[in-house]
Formats: sequence, C-alpha cells, structure tokens
Amino acid sequence: MVQTQLLPYGPEAIAEAARLIRAGLPVAVPTETVYGLAADATDGAAVARIYEAKGRPAFNPLIVHVRDLDQAMVLAEVDAAARNLAEIYWPGPLTLVLPVRNGSSAASLVTAGLPTIALRVPSHPAMRDLLAATGKPLAAPSANASGRISPTRAEHVLASLGGRIPLVVDAGPTAHGLESTIVAVGPEGLRLLRPGPIDLGLAASTTPGPIEAPGQLASHYAPGKPVRLEASAAAADEWLIGFGEVRGDSSLSGSGDLVEAAAALFERLHEADGADRPRIAVAPIPDEGIGAAINDRLRRAAAPLRPGRPKVR
Repeated sequence: MVQTQLLPYGPEAIAEAARLIRAGLPVAVPTETVYGLAADATDGAAVARIYEAKGRPAFNPLIVHVRDLDQAMVLAEVDAAARNLAEIYWPGPLTLVLPVRNGSSAASLVTAGLPTIALRVPSHPAMRDLLAATGKPLAAPSANASGRISPTRAEHVLASLGGRIPLVVDAGPTAHGLESTIVAVGPEGLRLLRPGPIDLGLAASTTPGPIEAPGQLASHYAPGKPVRLEASAAAADEWLIGFGEVRGDSSLSGSGDLVEAAAALFERLHEADGADRPRIAVAPIPDEGIGAAINDRLRRAAAPLRPGRPKVR
C-alpha cells in the first residue's frame, strides 16, 4: 500500500509526475480520452509496475504516447499512409499500430513481444506537458484496475487505484470519455482494431485473429517450440529459463523479483526461441501479484503447438 497524492494540474504536479516517472514509477494523468497510467516506455521494470498496479491479468500490448511524429519515427516504421493519418489526426485520439523500428528503445514488455507498436500523440495539455518534462515516450493504458470502468475523472482513478500508485494529476473530466480509435497500418491497407472517437469509415473485422492492440482478447505470443512449465531442471534438449534459485540457461530474475521477471519475460522467450535446442522449459513462478500475469502469458506460450504456427521474432 502506498499513499496516493492528488495534485491539481499545473507546473508543480507535472514536475512531481516527471520525478516519479524518472524513478521508474507509474502516475495517473489525464488525456483527452480517459485518464492514463503513465510510465517510461523504455524502462521494462517501469512498464511492469503499470501491470502490477492495474492487476492486469495478461501482458497485452500498451499504447505508447509520444510528443510528435518525429518521436514516433524513432520507435516505429512510418510509411506514407501512416504519415498521412498522423498529419491529419495527431495530436488527437487516434492510435496507429506500426512495425517496430530496428533498434527501437521501447521495452519489449510494452509491445508484449510483438513486432508492432501502438503509438499516438495526445492533445491534452497535461499529458503533453509530461511528455515534454520527461523527454520519454510514455506507455499509458487507462488508469483503472483491470476489468473496471475506464476513468474520466480523477476521483474515478482514486476509487480504483488509490493506495496502488503514488500520484494522480487532476485536470477535471476528460473531453471524450472513450478510448482512442486504433488502426493498424500495413501493406494490406488500414484495419480498424478498435473503434473510438475518430471515425475513418472502416469496419472492424469480425474474424478472430491474434492480438495486435489493447482491447483485444486473443493470445498473441507463442514460441515456435514446445514449452514446459514448472521445471526445476532442464532435459538435455531444453533451454531452461530460470527464476530465483533455479538458474537455467538464462533467468527472468536471479533474485526472485517478480517485477524484474515481468520486465524480462519476452526477451527471455525470444532468446529461448532462437536458441539451438528444440524445446523450452521455464522455472516455477509464484502465482501472486504480477506473477499471475507472468503465469498467464506462460500458459498461453505453453499451449499445444498448432500446425503451421509461425515463430514470433
């Protein structure tokens, strides 16, 4: 339990929010859509603390808020179609799902191990001031406990996350009260992944597919190898991902720190998937706190391989 401070939007609140974000902690701040729970998108442990505070049951990709198109282009490949949308609708409630740029500084946890990243440029002055004060891209899902109604006022955040986060910046009610429109941009054109305040005239797909953005429910990460869980030792043909006293070929956290483990999860899975052994084993992870989210993702990764299922690199 932490003491949650409520500060009215202004220079003092933004300075304190920036200080906390630099310390690796998430803070609640308004956007034009709903209040977001913001943390440094380049710091895997900070992103893990978002999930920990929300009690999020699975590591879904998070929307990353950036200052402008130039900052977006540091994180993602922006083609002509994406640039056109950005120039028309940014700043504003439109999120673009784009290929991750090689060498991107975004933490793997923020993309949930996917080869794409969800980006938007917010128009709310509080979030824009915070982006300027930190100089960092900020991951910011809605500032509510997982499964609860999205917050459009500071009091909604306090009712849901009070005692879990250190600060709520209060700028009154949000303008839209509805999460951003999410559109995937790719060679096949534009695809609507989540409807929202901006209507591009696209119909949402009715065919279930892999998760690509927040608000979708399907599993999205699966290595191209069989995965065995609760392993205290590796078989000869297995790459063992350790935790705590189980060392393995690599480790989620040698000290048994669940936040550190969450931050490292997708990196370790990618590493194991690219190793020269045909199978993967993972040490036991405590099913408590953020460990429940880690285990949720591992159970999905360990689901039986489907014929032709591609590796995710």
